[in-house]
Amino acid sequence: MDFEEKTLKRTEIYQGPIFNLVKDKVQLPAGKGTAYRDLIFHNGAVAVIALAPEDKMILVKQYRKAIEATSYEIPAGKLEVGENADPKAAALRELEEETGYTGELELLYDFYSAIGFCNERIRLYSASHLTKVENPRPQDEDETLELYEVTLEEAKALLASGGICDAKTIIALQYWEMKMNRR
Repeated sequence: MDFEEKTLKRTEIYQGPIFNLVKDKVQLPAGKGTAYRDLIFHNGAVAVIALAPEDKMILVKQYRKAIEATSYEIPAGKLEVGENADPKAAALRELEEETGYTGELELLYDFYSAIGFCNERIRLYSASHLTKVENPRPQDEDETLELYEVTLEEAKALLASGGICDAKTIIALQYWEMKMNRR
């Protein structure tokens, strides 16, 4: 069976520094007519599971306007223009900017955040051999962050209370728990 929806017409609604919004008129498969799709095109993002000494995960607490609340999250950020060629370098940049650490990175997962309407692709890395950077890069000017180092049990409590509520951090937490259970 053919599942592809063929684009008949694309209307650009908004072009911004983080994403572009379009409305596509599509031909549905199997002659089912047409429909409209609102789509967000995003340059992609990187995220890092950073485990500090004593098996503690580094989280950043920040306010997220889209949900009108603060959230505890793993270090992460959008790919800047031109960084698609080297997302690992972008992940190291984000780790340093948000936590003051650097380390060795290994790609764990490559996934999409919300495929029903958005093509944001997140590359999730695990950081090992963390070291403090003497003069770390500054945080983005529009970010206000607070660092936390939490145990697995503390992270699970944050998840249960709603403090951890984003998909990338929940995936990271599940990975961490699986890794701890294999020991």
